[in-house]
Amino acid sequence: MYNPLRSLALLCLAAGGLVEGIDVDFTSASSIKSATSTIAYDMLSSWYYGNQTGNNPGNLPPPYYWWEAGAMFMHLVDYWYYTGDASNNAAVIQAISWQAGTNGEFQPSNQTSDEGNDDQAFWAFSALAAAECNFPDPPAGYPSYIAMGQAVFNVQTPRWDPSTCGGGLRWQFNPLNPGYTYKNIAANGGYFQVAARLARYTGNETYVQYADKMWDWIAASPLYDASNPDLIQINDGAEDTVNCTNPNPAQYSYNYGILIAGLAYLYNHVSRLPFHPFAVADAKRKGIVNGLFHTFSEHNILVEAGCEPYNNCNTNGLTFKSFTVRWLVVAAQLVPSLHAQIWPYITASAAGAAGQCDGWTNGQYCGYHWTTDVWDGTEGVGQQMSAMAVINAALFNVEALAAPLTLSSGGKSKSDPGAGGTSSTTHTLAPITTADRAGAGIVTFLVLAFTLAGTYWLIAVETP
Repeated sequence: MYNPLRSLALLCLAAGGLVEGIDVDFTSASSIKSATSTIAYDMLSSWYYGNQTGNNPGNLPPPYYWWEAGAMFMHLVDYWYYTGDASNNAAVIQAISWQAGTNGEFQPSNQTSDEGNDDQAFWAFSALAAAECNFPDPPAGYPSYIAMGQAVFNVQTPRWDPSTCGGGLRWQFNPLNPGYTYKNIAANGGYFQVAARLARYTGNETYVQYADKMWDWIAASPLYDASNPDLIQINDGAEDTVNCTNPNPAQYSYNYGILIAGLAYLYNHVSRLPFHPFAVADAKRKGIVNGLFHTFSEHNILVEAGCEPYNNCNTNGLTFKSFTVRWLVVAAQLVPSLHAQIWPYITASAAGAAGQCDGWTNGQYCGYHWTTDVWDGTEGVGQQMSAMAVINAALFNVEALAAPLTLSSGGKSKSDPGAGGTSSTTHTLAPITTADRAGAGIVTFLVLAFTLAGTYWLIAVETP
């Protein structure tokens, strides 16, 4: 249960003291790095067997799904960048390369019954993170990390579906998978963020055009509720069988985070272009950030509002704060005007997470309820990577860490616009046409009553 006195204590500790659980002095870089090293070690040693003989590199055991493994390796790339500890790098390189394949598009044959556009995007995020911090290269015979991101973009671009809802991507690209008729933020926001990051990293303006096209669709859809522009609400998705007129109002923090980061990457890239809409003002970004903190925080500490207060977060829900934190940190780096708004939440949440890392028999497994320093009795990959992400982020208070790199600012990952091999149908990126842009604006705004019976399965399925 939420305890305001404990939360107040955590806020005070975050300003410069020690917290219970895994001891962290948030004024000391070495203390922060030691804490995250412990969390990372426990996470990999307890749950990851993919680098052992007879197992597939990059996979986690049940109940964890393929996309969650991709997310875990994204956080481990960040861990190396933040701490300089290379002890996990061999496993990370092996996992990302194995799952990307020699074409780089992250479509392994053993995931066809589960993989959706969002799952694929999460593995692309791990590769893009590696490119943006000059993580050690993949082995010979595999594409570069940035080419892996480009391969995913190339594979997903032809999946744009104007036959319903005015465009957008379906959640699933396999018609046999549950969710094929659902168009959601995870899939479309994932594509948007991938395109924005590729634009910023490579400088190829065609990626800007595709990011703009996707943003126009999202902003015109019922998934994006800007009826109060200062407090924007992001709905999870909608059924294309009714032309996306029945938005699912389920609230997940990572849906906000995936858009906030995409907008931040795009703004940072196009801010030099005075006539680009994202270069003019940051009202949209602030409105989504306001909406995030309004729904997903208690006394500046992040809370996964849809499940955490009710102690019923499933395997997916236990991971969401980790991505939200990661993307908020990037937004604070890339859009300086957001830093003052974001950083108090990162600082308080880091202290809260450290206080939760005192569970299990070793006294250092991390729970999920950051608003209390009494271990909540849960343990798992989601809890570990969430704590690792937010405690790692506290390093920005004591060390100068560079923003994500680009090819023009020291990035070494080699661009390949035609990446994707035989799976890609867009080896040469085509310019956006007027018809393409217009198609994103014809989505109807008629919102019908949300029918729980028709979408009950959305909350419990395996993909994010």
